[in-house]
Amino acid sequence: MKLIVGLGNPGAQYAGNRHNIGFMAVDRIAEDHGFGPWRARFQGKIAEGRLGAEKVALLKPETFMNLSGQSVGEAARFYKVEPGDVIVLHDELDLAPGKLRMKVGGGHAGHNGLRSIHAHIGEAYGRVRLGIGHPGHKDRVAGYVLQDFAKADAEWLDDLMRGISDGAVALAEGDGAKFTNAVALRMAPPKAETRAPLAAATRQPGPLPDLPEKAPEEDTRSAMERLKDRFR
Repeated sequence: MKLIVGLGNPGAQYAGNRHNIGFMAVDRIAEDHGFGPWRARFQGKIAEGRLGAEKVALLKPETFMNLSGQSVGEAARFYKVEPGDVIVLHDELDLAPGKLRMKVGGGHAGHNGLRSIHAHIGEAYGRVRLGIGHPGHKDRVAGYVLQDFAKADAEWLDDLMRGISDGAVALAEGDGAKFTNAVALRMAPPKAETRAPLAAATRQPGPLPDLPEKAPEEDTRSAMERLKDRFR
């Protein structure tokens, strides 16, 4: 059993915020992998289903970001999962937009949602850090994360969500390399192989055309000269 948590803030006014990228990710997993309907439980919304061989509960805490741990702790106790079976998807200021990194354990780096989860289940859970970029100065962070993604972000954001969905089975089964590779293939698909035309000098020659036979030269000798030549 795995508990996969997306972090964000509840309410339509926050739905498109950078801070809500975790909500967006678990919504995409639930939609693409046929999870059951979202239900109000554990001070949040929960949807149950399977990813490969793993039974999975997806959770969106509705306690607001700073109290996310209350919801996560309650769900973890109900499903009897250890911190190592909890995976949290969250926004990451220290990664460029569209970049993704995974880690297990460690500090919360000032992220208030992770700080709250640390307080309720400890630090030994998995995280999927979803890059949103940094506004450039710490005084601008609060406003930046609570702003909607720009229209220019739509393409990479959709590719990122598709990649997370593509790799969701690997994520649940603990194959981090396969998961990150699935995301990478969406974010930077391999270019189609192109073959340059062969240079004229390297082309295999075809059969030579038939050349016309050379016309015989006209004999300008006199009859007497021809006769003399025959008997020389």
